[in-house]
Amino acid sequence: MLRFALILLLLVTSIVGAQNELLAKNYFDQGEYEKALNIYSKLYQKNPYRSEFFLAMIQSNQQLERYIDAEKLLQEKIKSNTRKPGIIVELGYNYSLQNKDSLANKYYKEAIDYLEVNSNYAYTIGKTFEKYSLLDKAAVVYEKAMELNSEMDYNSQLARIYGEQGNIEKMFDKYLDLVIAKPIYKSTAEQNFSLYVNEDPLNEANIILKKALLTKIQQQPIITYNELLSWLFIQQKEYNKAFVQEKAIYNRMEDNDLSGMVELIFIAMNDEDYKSAKKIVEFIIENAESKSVVLEGKQYLMTIALRQASKEDYPTIEKQFNTLLDEYGRTKKTYLLQLDYNEFLAFQYGKKEEAIQNLKTLLKENFTRFQEAKIKMKLADILVLDERFNKALIYYSQIQKKIKGDILAQEARFKIAKTSYFKGDFEWAKVQLDVLKKSTSQLIANDAMQLSLIIKDNSLEDSTQTALRKYARADLLSLQKKDIKAIELLNSVLKDNKGEKIEDEALLKLGKLYTKIGNYDKAEEMFLKLIQFYKEDILADDAHFLLAKLYENNLDQAQKAKEFYEQIIFNYADSIYFVEARKKFRMLRGDLIEQ
Repeated sequence: MLRFALILLLLVTSIVGAQNELLAKNYFDQGEYEKALNIYSKLYQKNPYRSEFFLAMIQSNQQLERYIDAEKLLQEKIKSNTRKPGIIVELGYNYSLQNKDSLANKYYKEAIDYLEVNSNYAYTIGKTFEKYSLLDKAAVVYEKAMELNSEMDYNSQLARIYGEQGNIEKMFDKYLDLVIAKPIYKSTAEQNFSLYVNEDPLNEANIILKKALLTKIQQQPIITYNELLSWLFIQQKEYNKAFVQEKAIYNRMEDNDLSGMVELIFIAMNDEDYKSAKKIVEFIIENAESKSVVLEGKQYLMTIALRQASKEDYPTIEKQFNTLLDEYGRTKKTYLLQLDYNEFLAFQYGKKEEAIQNLKTLLKENFTRFQEAKIKMKLADILVLDERFNKALIYYSQIQKKIKGDILAQEARFKIAKTSYFKGDFEWAKVQLDVLKKSTSQLIANDAMQLSLIIKDNSLEDSTQTALRKYARADLLSLQKKDIKAIELLNSVLKDNKGEKIEDEALLKLGKLYTKIGNYDKAEEMFLKLIQFYKEDILADDAHFLLAKLYENNLDQAQKAKEFYEQIIFNYADSIYFVEARKKFRMLRGDLIEQ
């Protein structure tokens, strides 16, 4: 019984203490420093080893301009049995608040000199200097500690401080030292470098980092430096130069790892630098140690050819695919190549029925359930393209049931919803989409939420769902690459449904389609209308971003592009385009160093 009472007493005391601590903090945050000081003094008396209570007393006194009281408390602490050099910095700062700089510097120096007694206090002293933005002194502390004790590593702290000071050269140098000492920090270094470098090779920070890396490579040829130089060239979209670094890495790796080059291929292709991508693929094919890698390389070459192809090239591309399949066989080993081939036949060449029959034949092979799911997904996609919705739904449903829990199953469920939407079965589509809002894939979750909102918003206003049906049909026509017909249908939606919720969706879709077919003036008109009439709408940030890109990439109006990127920064801070808009804005503004 006595033990229970003791436990209860301790629990009550702990709860009361926590409540008082919270109350004191609230008083301090609200500027009621007298009340805060009173509570913190009592808390400190009961808990003399809680440094946060002591420092809160100091700060409360300083806010009340009771510098003498703060000084007495600090002096008493310094004279106590435990020497705390961080408190010496606090005393120096208390003098600086009184404009007694000579006294402040005296104690700052004393704190720094204490490192010679015990360098283990470097972190405490340095962080205290950082707390008061005394970055020069914090840097001195970390540098001196590393000189006194070679086992100490404060490169991370120094790199951050140099960055805040604007000393970019020293910041880069410290991060490079850190990465060599601790390779796990490479991604952290790249993340911090990206705050300063941009796409412009002539940007000051880019030049400094490139020079630092080249110097390091000459002094000590470590692969990590080549990896970082490749990363820099990728930021600058100089993929051929990045390839040179990847070759240097490959030639020095014992395991002949080509993964870095494969990643570079996709980056270059996504940025439409097909010339560089092709050179990299040809190198992989030439140096591949297995037939499967050669096949993969040739598949990349076909992808590059498709990205650049016009309709006149389709017969040649079909022949090239068949030559490859004749060489490697139409078996399960080449199923990925066959997926690409049949996607080309259906979505570009217009040979949908041939593609469907090819995939049905392919399914007769003995595949794993995931391979089978990928083939069925492609087959269903082509059936949707051919408007054979019910058959497509059967395949999507089979995928969903066969690989439950996998991301591919979630993709299949989204396509079930999208197919139902194309069919005009909006209610069932929305049921599926609402489930997918919690998808583990952020992309699927976002797409599901957007389509669900379109259905919801436009079903409430129009019980017959006439406008929504037209919009869904235009969506399908766009998928079928019948862009002109899709544009005509969306323009009829605008004409017949003025002021309705569907209008903003139609304007955005039209802007995208006009951009796609190269009618940039009409695309500009659509985006501007959306911004004018729906600037508070959920699609407003999309319109701003797409319009900014249009001005930057297609209409050669950098100033206007900058203005619309800036509007995203100031008016749509929660937009998914915020980070990219800020980066583009700073580049167009001509910032030498991004911070």
